[in-house]
Amino acid sequence: MLTIHKKLTKPKQSIVFDTYWRFAAERQQVFFNRIVNPNSPWTDDVILRLFKFTNAYRASDRVSQYLIKEVIYKGDQSPNELFFRIILFKLFNKIETWQVLERELGVIRYSEFSFSKYDKLLTRIKKINGSIYSAAYIMASGKSAYGKEYKHQNHLMMLESMMGNQLPQEIMNFRNMQNVYNGLKKYPSIGSFLAYQLAIDINYSNLTDFTEMEFVKAGPGAVDGIRKCFTHLGDYSEEDVIKIMADTQEREFKRLGISFLNLWGRPLQLIDCQNLFCEVDKYSRIAHPEINGVSGRSRIKQKYRPTSLRPIDYFFPPKWKLNTAVLPNLTMDQYG
Repeated sequence: MLTIHKKLTKPKQSIVFDTYWRFAAERQQVFFNRIVNPNSPWTDDVILRLFKFTNAYRASDRVSQYLIKEVIYKGDQSPNELFFRIILFKLFNKIETWQVLERELGVIRYSEFSFSKYDKLLTRIKKINGSIYSAAYIMASGKSAYGKEYKHQNHLMMLESMMGNQLPQEIMNFRNMQNVYNGLKKYPSIGSFLAYQLAIDINYSNLTDFTEMEFVKAGPGAVDGIRKCFTHLGDYSEEDVIKIMADTQEREFKRLGISFLNLWGRPLQLIDCQNLFCEVDKYSRIAHPEINGVSGRSRIKQKYRPTSLRPIDYFFPPKWKLNTAVLPNLTMDQYG
C-alpha cells in the first residue's frame, strides 16, 4: 500500500475540493442510472448533461470494458500472447482499430505476428479512416528511437522490442506495480503518465495481481485538477494528495451528506481518484471559471452526444469478484 510520511505543511483546500466529491458521486449515479434506463437524461446536473466525462471508475469506461472483456479475457492466456494483445490494443487505444485488425487477421496472436503484415494493414486503415489512434492521450512517435516514417511503424517496433526482451516474463516476476511502471517507462514513446496507465491495464489481467492502492502517478490533467482543488499543496506531492483522497473518501462523502454508490462494494482506488481530478479539472472550467489550473484551459472540448452504441454488459477482472454482483436486471432499489 502507498504510504504518506508525516509532513509539516498540509495542503489547503479550495472551493473546488467539495465539488470533487459531489462530481464523483453524481457521475457514479449517472453510471447506475444508465444501467437501469438507457434513455437520457440521467442527471439534473446541466454540466454533466451537456459535456462528456469519463466514469468515476476507470474500469467502467467503454474502452476499458472492451479491453478487459474482448482483449484480455478473450483468447490465449499465456504470458506472451496476453501481454502482446494488451499492448497492441493500448498502442492505439481505439476499439475500431482493433476490430479492423481482427476482421482482417482473424485471431490476433503474437506467434503469427509479422511487422510487414501489420504495417501494411495499419497503413491502409489509416488512409481509409484517417486515424488509427484514440484522441484520449497522445503518444510520442518514437521516430528518434526507431527512425520509421509513420508513428504506428515505430510503435510496432517498440512492441517487437518488448517481446524480444521478454518483458512479459520480467513483469510476472515484479513484486509491485511501481516495478511494472519502471519497466515500461524504459521504452521510447512511453512517458510517466502512459507507463502508469499501461501498468493499470496489465494489472487487469492475470499477468500481475497488485492492489490499485499501492502506486499512483499523477498525469497532466490530474495535476490541473489538484491545483484547482487546493490553493497550495504544502509539503505534499500530487501523488500524496491522490492518496489522501482515496483514504478519506468515506469521511468526505459523510461530511457532505452524500450517499455514494460505489462499484458493487469496491471503493474508489488511486487510479480512480487520479482520473477524477482530470474530470473535475474539466468540470470546474464551467462550474468554477474563476479558478485557474496549470494549463489555463477554460473550455471543455467534448460535448455529450447520444450514440447508437449498444449498452455495455459490464465485466470486470474476475479476481475483483464483482461479476456475480453485476446483475442483468439491476434496479436502483438494490443500491439506493
